[in-house]
Amino acid sequence: MTLRRLVSSAAAALALATASSAQVVFTNATTQFPASNAGDTENVDFGDVDGDGDFDAILAEGGDGGNDQNNIWINRGGEAGGTIGFFADRTTTQFPAVLDQSRDIEFVDIDLDGDLDIYVSNTSQLSNQSNRWWVNMGGAQGGTQGFYQDQSAAHWAGLGVAGQSSIAASQILPSTGFIDFSCDCDFGDLDNDGDIDLVHSSYGGAFGGNVPTRLFVNNGSGVYAEFNPSGYQLTAQTISVGVPGIWCQGNQATNTTNSTGANCDVASSALDIDVGDIDGDYDLDILHGARQEPPRMFRNLLETGSLAFRDVTGAVFPAGYSSGNGHYEQEMGDCDLDGDLDIYGLNWQVAGAFNDITLRNDGAGTYSNIQVLSGSGADDNEGDFLDYDNDGDLDIYVANFSGQDKLYRNNWTGTGNFSHTDMTSTLMPSAANTALDADCADLDQDGDTDVMVSNDGGQPEYYFKNTLNTVDTRIPRVPNLEQAPARTAGAAPTIVRAHVYDNASYYVTWYYPVTLEYRVQPSVAWLSTTMQASQGQLFRGGLPGALVGTVEYRVKVVDRMGNIGYSATKSFVASCPAVVSYCTAGTTTNGCNATLSASGTPSASASSGFTLSVSNVEGQRQGLIFYSVNGRNSSVWATGSTSFLCVKAPTQRLTTLGSGGTNNACNGAFSIDWLAWMAAHPTAVGQPLTSGQKFQGQCWFRDPSAIATTNLSQGLEWTLCP
Repeated sequence: MTLRRLVSSAAAALALATASSAQVVFTNATTQFPASNAGDTENVDFGDVDGDGDFDAILAEGGDGGNDQNNIWINRGGEAGGTIGFFADRTTTQFPAVLDQSRDIEFVDIDLDGDLDIYVSNTSQLSNQSNRWWVNMGGAQGGTQGFYQDQSAAHWAGLGVAGQSSIAASQILPSTGFIDFSCDCDFGDLDNDGDIDLVHSSYGGAFGGNVPTRLFVNNGSGVYAEFNPSGYQLTAQTISVGVPGIWCQGNQATNTTNSTGANCDVASSALDIDVGDIDGDYDLDILHGARQEPPRMFRNLLETGSLAFRDVTGAVFPAGYSSGNGHYEQEMGDCDLDGDLDIYGLNWQVAGAFNDITLRNDGAGTYSNIQVLSGSGADDNEGDFLDYDNDGDLDIYVANFSGQDKLYRNNWTGTGNFSHTDMTSTLMPSAANTALDADCADLDQDGDTDVMVSNDGGQPEYYFKNTLNTVDTRIPRVPNLEQAPARTAGAAPTIVRAHVYDNASYYVTWYYPVTLEYRVQPSVAWLSTTMQASQGQLFRGGLPGALVGTVEYRVKVVDRMGNIGYSATKSFVASCPAVVSYCTAGTTTNGCNATLSASGTPSASASSGFTLSVSNVEGQRQGLIFYSVNGRNSSVWATGSTSFLCVKAPTQRLTTLGSGGTNNACNGAFSIDWLAWMAAHPTAVGQPLTSGQKFQGQCWFRDPSAIATTNLSQGLEWTLCP
């Protein structure tokens, strides 16, 4: 760990020196894009659609330019004869043939089958259209990975249904979906159930800002139903002041500064949505952008026991944080490496012209230290975080709508507030275009971050290749890991969440292999299970519920260059579950109902001290206790019998015993130290004993006058402690 940190520091110093002396950091490598590179391109997103390990690209086309075909460009690094970082247009073979007015396109695994599906955000600005669900046909779909099918109709549920949906019935389209004006949608596991939910923004007709943003929850298989705890349904397309805030606490109030839950504003000219945990409580909050109104923040109150949101804009942002209009986009990232999400706000503040700002998170989700980015007084359209010089902090690339794109270097020194310096004139090539979006990732896998810019008005997309060639040696960070509470072992897993950061946007870290490692003391070896990206900076994983004892756990992250980071190790105590009686004892000839019980501790490390006893047995009879490791059962022992077999086969018999007592009376009994018997029989079922193992036991004994000449006690289940 120390060696890696020293190497990282040296690389950072070299990167800064190189960046300071170089004429440019990025060169225009647009010739590595397909020749058919032109259109009204609104958005680009990266993901590995075909599972070959490199980033492919999808592009949203159309927007106000009219109906057009969205595109998919495959990175040829994984193809025979292909070269990493060179892209081929595979739209006609791998995408549905759909013409629409797309403003946004997002990768998301909606059905949890391990491959990337797609959500397309469309606008009804020119003709009534709906957003679409395109499903990757690999994996459980039975087709070829990376080939997509439009399955929009199958992935909406309950649209326009009174009492469930806020959407007026008049807005439902006969083909699929509903009329809306969506420029950006975002995804995240809002309710912490392990699947990815949807935040669906709307800017309203003609940017009217009066059509509400809506939330949709995933049912686990990729079907989305509206989250509308208010039960309120609009009567038309727009929402009125004073009616319930649909998914947010309180009533709708335009530009409210109330943060008590009495009012909220869910309708604005939203052009951008971001989700992330701003306050460190391990659920996803919502940063809601707006074109004409101040951006808003909604805090997730999941920690109260159920999914709920409160508009906290007035409480978390400083006075004067935003004015004027043109707040097209914002990004969240940890700019000062203190383990929380800061904000880059595009055109959030106007001082005679458009200006971009940064805001520092104080750790509890409250923002201060407004820094205006020098040189940003222009019509910027979108910004993304990247670490172009691999010095470990987040720089900013800004796509400009009517002029030169910009590059800002983060000046954070390790303490205090952060700021950014405009490096455009010395480090950027000429990029005077009509840019609508930029995404940043290592497209050629050489260890530094490249940029892809989507341009409007028929201009070609730009591919800016990073020429520093400084390999990233920075270690991913997991500064915050959720504390698991003490619990009793059982079937349900122990869910924990963690914040994962790196010197990259979180849409890059989502694809990192993140594992939850665990061990039960005093074990030395770590076991592991996969964690899933909840999106934002949040990952979610489950520890096996059957663990018993002091359980240690930590998070391991591996970035795309193989750098490994760990969280701190935490622990919790999982106690041994109580011995449970279940099933029904039979009734013997003399009316006896045998009862199996236990005393002592069922310990995996002890050689004695856990005794199984049976009382209320027929006197002077033979019997034995048997057990299984295969679970509970409840089947009739024999035709006409009152007994039930309470354990699943195969079973293991213990030593035959005599009940003692008096003949034809219910005063017989059996008793045996189960742990001592197991110690003497190392090859018996269930050996070797391990902490958390479950066993099911029952007593069989003779009852000659009864049906089947035998009888059974009820069942007993116990779990081994360490």
